[in-house]
Amino acid sequence: MTFDATPTSPGAGFDDRPIRRGRVLAWAMWDWATQPFNSVIITFVFTALYLTSDAFIDPEIAALGKDHPAYDLALSNLAGGLGTGVTIAGLLVAVLAPVLGQRADTAGKRKRWLAIFTALLVLCMLGLVFVQAAPAYFALGVGLIAVGSVFAEIGGVTYNALISQVSSPRNVGRVSGLGWGLGYVGGIFALVIVVVADTFDWWGLDTSNGMAYRLIAVGCAVWTVVFAWPLFVFVPESAAADRPKVSFLRGYVRLWRDLSELWRTSRSTLWFLVASAIYRDGLAGVFAFGAVIASVAFGFSSQEVIIFGIAANLIAGVATMLAGRLDDRIGPRTLIIWSLTGMVIAGLAVALFHGVGPMVFWIAGLTLTVFVGPVQAASRSLLARLTPAAKAGEMFGLYATTGRAASFLAPAMWTLMIALTGATIWGVLGIVFVVALGLVALLFVKLPVR
Repeated sequence: MTFDATPTSPGAGFDDRPIRRGRVLAWAMWDWATQPFNSVIITFVFTALYLTSDAFIDPEIAALGKDHPAYDLALSNLAGGLGTGVTIAGLLVAVLAPVLGQRADTAGKRKRWLAIFTALLVLCMLGLVFVQAAPAYFALGVGLIAVGSVFAEIGGVTYNALISQVSSPRNVGRVSGLGWGLGYVGGIFALVIVVVADTFDWWGLDTSNGMAYRLIAVGCAVWTVVFAWPLFVFVPESAAADRPKVSFLRGYVRLWRDLSELWRTSRSTLWFLVASAIYRDGLAGVFAFGAVIASVAFGFSSQEVIIFGIAANLIAGVATMLAGRLDDRIGPRTLIIWSLTGMVIAGLAVALFHGVGPMVFWIAGLTLTVFVGPVQAASRSLLARLTPAAKAGEMFGLYATTGRAASFLAPAMWTLMIALTGATIWGVLGIVFVVALGLVALLFVKLPVR
């Protein structure tokens, strides 16, 4: 059994202006500009090496040492607290994203909305400078990261909708891949700067009380400001949709009507949103817990975690840009299926062969990163191909909402597997399960490949 229906005007959502390379690059630079929030703050450095470290557990428990069960339990509680904050943020995105995207469509002010949420994201990163190395500041750190992820996600809705301003049905796969690829490369440069600063011992600056990590957060904020501006200068604003404006609350009534219409006229698109929500939550689990697995389960040092992050971003960036061309040739759905299959195999290898030692994580973990970026980029290009211009923001809002509606899956399965086994490494199987579930769901959705 497959879910099939006529797609919603494939190609109708693209701008009819000539596509200029400079405009494409300006659009893609937003990925580069905001990637340090994901790679440096959320994945590899701030949360993995600082916020979930023993600096934020009871000093008496920390003094017991890493071999004491209470010490491991305290660190697991920090990881659980971080997961709770991210889950709450996901619920906010689920509620707000489609209606805010709808309002940006109606007003024709996607760039303005994107500027607002980018600025708010920068403020959250700047706020992390106040997160001192003490248990009392853990909630502040989690709160700022959670709120920042809300602004980043909703900003990403508008950013994704702007892809129709800089691409055509022939090259949307390559353009989407370029954006994701530049994001990964931006993460590499940011992580290299962190490594250099650490190598030179921060040039004599006082790094006590977590100041090194707090300065890293400030650097990420500055990075975003410096590199995000080309989009707002060179990418044209979207045209206002031919729809009457409604109040914020009435937007939910309109949303329900649009969903009903989607169910009647393009059910395949709706089922794709559901399937992608599942496997994208598995991808989110990889980013959220990957560095935790490296440091806790495989005993990576802080520098090894960062070096792994650099290698992972490099591989993911190159693979994503190359896969963009493959997307335009074989179709995004086929590319997503093969990439998810590769992720499941690599994830199982990390868990089942962990006893061999860190080399398993270096090989299987880096292999997994080959497939993550192509899934993200191809999912965006597929939805862009199916979406008419007047509803791009709303559809990408639904894309974010359905993703967040399933955002409890990876954290829940991660937590459940750790609770059942008492070991962090088996949390990997929880993430692999979610990715595999999304893959199976996608196999039952028949979508056009062009």
